[in-house]
Amino acid sequence: MTTVGIRELKQRASELVRLVREQRSPIQITYHGQVVALIVPAESPSPEMSGRAWAELDVLAAEIGARWPSGVSAGEAVSNDRR
Repeated sequence: MTTVGIRELKQRASELVRLVREQRSPIQITYHGQVVALIVPAESPSPEMSGRAWAELDVLAAEIGARWPSGVSAGEAVSNDRR
């Protein structure tokens, strides 16, 4: 695993992100010698996970819709909540 200080990260950001993207290699970021962050490759969600997420959102929308007061728009609900 590559380790770089914050100053080096600023100077080589594009190169380091390319390394993570192309070689799938994480990079540790240090500040005064202490690891404070990691840059890791992003994983693409599988189609199965994406489908499940949309299904869960549909269920949530149905639950919200079942409790939503009649005749109140989303804008009105937000406006009323801010008062």
